Amino acid sequence: MAAGDSKDMLKNVDWKTVGESSTSTSTTSSSTPIVKKRLPKKMRQVPDYYFMPRLSRPKAFVIYGACIAAGIGAGMLGEIWIKKKIKEDGGVIWEMK
Repeated sequence: MAAGDSKDMLKNVDWKTVGESSTSTSTTSSSTPIVKKRLPKKMRQVPDYYFMPRLSRPKAFVIYGACIAAGIGAGMLGEIWIKKKIKEDGGVIWEMK
């Protein structure tokens, strides 16, 4: 067990005094300049409309409503066209041969 303790040299170090000793030496000696901590730079905040513009509520309802109605109308027209083709072909979608 004594061999394991000798390998860890930093086990009994007082870490509070290690940080204080480096700051006290820089403040006491007049030849080294005192370095002030800088505040972190301000994060650039990208607005939401940078990627996708925001619409007013009535304009959004009109545009999105028109797109939804167009999709429903296209689906209905496709269904009517499919039913018409099935009637023309005799009512059989596919046959197993």
